[in-house]
Amino acid sequence: MAESKPPSRPIPSPVSAPTPETSEPETSDSGTSEPVFVFPCRFPIKAMGLADASFEALVVEIVSRHASRPAEADVSARLSRGGKWVSVTLTIQAESRAQLDAIYCDLTAHESVVWVL
Repeated sequence: MAESKPPSRPIPSPVSAPTPETSEPETSDSGTSEPVFVFPCRFPIKAMGLADASFEALVVEIVSRHASRPAEADVSARLSRGGKWVSVTLTIQAESRAQLDAIYCDLTAHESVVWVL
């Protein structure tokens, strides 16, 4: 007997960002008021690049342009199995979608950053 898979559900994409004053949730493109993000919120950002002694500091510096410098406990790094790549995860207090967009733009624009989640 073949295994049945649960029906797939599309991932909602945000269409509007709340302002810090209203903290209204973003809505999905289906027009429903299903929350995607509610700001302010804690939000993890992951950047990957070549394993270099300065990569973690670079990612922290770029993110700190747009958010408070994260506490040491909110930053972690993990090497790939072969040791060639490193992923750095920072958890920040996100205030708006525009702030997150600016962080992602700066990270992806840097030549040392190869992937951002």
